[in-house]
Amino acid sequence: MHALLKRFAAIGVIVAVAATAWATDKVQVTPKVTKDLIVTNLLNGLSSGNRGVKESAAFMLGEEKASRGVVPLMQMLRNSDEESSRIVAALSLCRIGDPRGVYAVKQSAKFDDSERVRTLCAWFYNQYVKPGSFDFVAVEPTAPVEFGSR
Repeated sequence: MHALLKRFAAIGVIVAVAATAWATDKVQVTPKVTKDLIVTNLLNGLSSGNRGVKESAAFMLGEEKASRGVVPLMQMLRNSDEESSRIVAALSLCRIGDPRGVYAVKQSAKFDDSERVRTLCAWFYNQYVKPGSFDFVAVEPTAPVEFGSR
């Protein structure tokens, strides 16, 4: 009888431990993802030392139309040494549509040191803010070059 009682006690302990382990496997914690959390993480990405992360975060702020990103994007447009970073910042500012950012893009279209940045800022401004603001000259294709026959 004493051995039978020990067996039942051991089985009871095993069942209790297994039930506890099984119950904790079923508990899932899902984080609550909000637009505010997304924008906060993207703003953190803007301060990254990795250019790819920084430019991706800038682009996504424009996709999210995050008004909290306007000032950091304006700083990126004004202060970045990389053309690609300034271009992405300009695109995002135009997509967000905040008057401060749009004005910064318009000024960059006129005064940026890089012709590429100026051209793309003007193009973004035309596409997203006010069509017809900047004139673009159509480039005519060059005539095909004929090579001498053998």
